[in-house]
Amino acid sequence: MGKVLGIIAEYNPFHNGHLFHLRKSKQITHADYTIAVISGSFTQRGEPSYVDKWAKAESTLLNGVDLVLELPVLYATSSAENFADGAIRLLNSFGVVDDLSFGIEASDLSLLNDFAEVLYKEPKQYKLLLSTELKKGLSFPKARENALMMYLNDIRKYLNILQYPNNILGIEYIKALKKCKSEINPVGIRRENVAHNDFKISGSIASGKAIRNLLYQNDLYEIGKLIPSSTYSIIKEKINLDQVVTSLNIYEKEIIYTLRKMTLKEVSELQDVSEGLENLIKRAADSCNNL
Repeated sequence: MGKVLGIIAEYNPFHNGHLFHLRKSKQITHADYTIAVISGSFTQRGEPSYVDKWAKAESTLLNGVDLVLELPVLYATSSAENFADGAIRLLNSFGVVDDLSFGIEASDLSLLNDFAEVLYKEPKQYKLLLSTELKKGLSFPKARENALMMYLNDIRKYLNILQYPNNILGIEYIKALKKCKSEINPVGIRRENVAHNDFKISGSIASGKAIRNLLYQNDLYEIGKLIPSSTYSIIKEKINLDQVVTSLNIYEKEIIYTLRKMTLKEVSELQDVSEGLENLIKRAADSCNNL
């Protein structure tokens, strides 16, 4: 059936940087078809997508992807590890995907593979280092970073790798592939010009965060330079229909009302609410007037 390329993304919204990555990935992998797993109406940070998932899927298809799959919200709004695990399992289950392409800040994908190998195998020495770092009172991400750097024992080689969000997500993708015993080949495309959360605009390229900031300001003229024409048409139509979500805060009254009328037991049964967190949430909902 030809070569199949897999991509995991949020596309909130699909912009020129995404189009560059898609075209570059097809060129490198010689793919005949592309499957994209994208988050739905909510994104990894728990924020609502600017447009609904159907609009995102339409934009993705119009820009050259052949099949769009929704990453279930349980994974889409979770940590990088769970986000990657859910998406990789979904792609791997098809049994037809040859390559997985994703953006990275590192110059060499093998560096990310070294981190992923440690996290996948969790050798005894690494686990001891992690335990020691956690006992210092450090957060888990920082403790893990310190333990990894000490285990790999090459500061010059691995310096700053874990400081960049695309590298971190790339490591999780590779680790998830290893966990699945997948034959999908990881491909890293170097991210250039603008960083993941950069507000800087470089020619026709800007980060998703910068573009969403312009959307919130309703600066359609500037946005038109940074996204494909098909994406622009969809967004403009959604704005005219008042079918865009600029922030979770626009639902704050409904959210606070819902939490206030819920019982403590109902709050405790929400996903990821554990270790008495329901008490804190309930107190906050009863005493606060904004999210």
